[in-house]
Amino acid sequence: MNFSPLTPWGFLAAELRWRVARARSTPERGASTIEWVIITGILVAIAVAVGLVIYNMVTKQAASIDIPAAPGGGAGGGGGGP
Repeated sequence: MNFSPLTPWGFLAAELRWRVARARSTPERGASTIEWVIITGILVAIAVAVGLVIYNMVTKQAASIDIPAAPGGGAGGGGGGP
């Protein structure tokens, strides 16, 4: 199909052809992209691990906090009844 470059579909087709040609002309571009994907994956895994460690530490400390009973017997409240 051949679209006029002045239409949105024609622009998208031309852009796609240009990007494919550029990617095929330099073989190391794909290799550098794969390296960035691997580095990003490693950094995400490290961030998740650190987040889980911090979450577990906080929940463990929160569970160990002893909360005393409310003063005055904790009879509820609300008020306003007869």
